[in-house]
Amino acid sequence: MVIVFINFKSGDIMIYKYIWLDGYTPEQHLRSKIQVAEGYGMLAANDGPPLWSFDGSSTQQAEGGESDCVLKPVSDYKAPEHSCEDTMIMCEVLNSDHTPHESNYRTNCEDLIEDEWWFGFEQEYFFYKDGEPLGWKKFTDRGETPDPQGQYYCAVGSENVAGREISEKHLKACLDAGIQVTGTNAEVALGQWEYQCLGKGIKAGDDLWLSRYLLYEIAEDFGVNIVLHPKPKKGDWNGSGMHANFSNEEMRTDGSEQLMNQMCEKLSARHEEAIKEYGSDNDMRLTGLHETQNINDFSYGVSDRGASIRIPIYTVEHDWNGYLEDRRPASNADPYRIMAHIVETLETSEAFWR
Repeated sequence: MVIVFINFKSGDIMIYKYIWLDGYTPEQHLRSKIQVAEGYGMLAANDGPPLWSFDGSSTQQAEGGESDCVLKPVSDYKAPEHSCEDTMIMCEVLNSDHTPHESNYRTNCEDLIEDEWWFGFEQEYFFYKDGEPLGWKKFTDRGETPDPQGQYYCAVGSENVAGREISEKHLKACLDAGIQVTGTNAEVALGQWEYQCLGKGIKAGDDLWLSRYLLYEIAEDFGVNIVLHPKPKKGDWNGSGMHANFSNEEMRTDGSEQLMNQMCEKLSARHEEAIKEYGSDNDMRLTGLHETQNINDFSYGVSDRGASIRIPIYTVEHDWNGYLEDRRPASNADPYRIMAHIVETLETSEAFWR
């Protein structure tokens, strides 16, 4: 759940912009509303942004007869330059009795994840405008499609790239906010992009959700939509994933080939459960083509981008100290659910799953 806390230093007024995840399925959507606080609200804000309620009956999180849900702030970020706020705050959704709402996956994830767990998410997505990927309209207006993918990856030039200004504005906004985005690049299809987001512990999930919010918000300024569907264009085009790179202290400092293989085998034993947690319509993307393994199969290997789990060459070259990459998650997946599944699987005895 995300909340943006806007602090205007104008007299005795503070403005809070609360953003949260609704209860829609199979994927939740980001929602927001603004509160202007004076007097008591200002005093409450000195101890951090206050709890606030919203109408859960309008977000698939409550019935109309008892519709109040509660937003609970959990962590803060510096606001980016493109907006007017000072601080952005992550929050969770609670029921009216202040117990975690069933749509609140963060609570369970936080109970499982220690800071020794590091996650690096590779968020892929498409820019869309007028029902087509950005940059495609000039082709479709002529009854054509863009040239086959390949020339667009990390490319330059208006024939090969669409959306660079949005991507780079998003990158700066994330860095200003204190989100550790480690890179961004144009992907293999025209109008498709990726950024990489690194975090420790539960903050990795918070950062990814907040970075998505900033992406949607910035794209609004350009009249462009963000599409996280894992296969928005059928045919010989790559889908969009959210590869999850992960490690714990043992993997980084006392790793071995045996340890990495054991972890892959544990993940294999719960492959079906993983797919349920890794986003909707992922079967359209995980076909065994376009650098994916078939959704019904599981494999792992060194430097294998067609595997379910890739063992990076970095890990091998550093005496098996490093990380693993789970290539199965879809671009629309919830990072909290991904993190919880991986850690729960790897920290539980393999015999438990038999």
